[in-house]
Amino acid sequence: MSTDQNPRPSVTARVKLTLHTGERFFGPGICELLERIRNTGSIQAAAAEMEMSYTKAWRILNRAEKEMGFDLITRVSGGRNGGSSKLTEAGEKAVADYRRMEARLTEFAESLLKACEPSFMPRESRAAQDRPM
Repeated sequence: MSTDQNPRPSVTARVKLTLHTGERFFGPGICELLERIRNTGSIQAAAAEMEMSYTKAWRILNRAEKEMGFDLITRVSGGRNGGSSKLTEAGEKAVADYRRMEARLTEFAESLLKACEPSFMPRESRAAQDRPM
């Protein structure tokens, strides 16, 4: 039973948006990878920040680009000065659109939760609400 000193955390709705074409190709992981590539200018640095192998980062980028039919990043091969990567205009738009869809989906999920909230409240909170004043 909860006390005033240790109130139960409020219930929130969390959803995960993943885009498919029969195979998953775009979701929170690749979106974060793209944002980190934007910030670091490097696939390798972005993958390292996410504790992901460089090979896996390449694999998910290539799958997304194949399924979407356009490049998400431009790659400059290494050499004496090292390589770099940056998001293409289409990549920037994909990230922005995904984050916008994700935000709207979260808002919708929260509104659904509010409509059903009594079902997900702790028993003692429901009982207090049901008591006449």
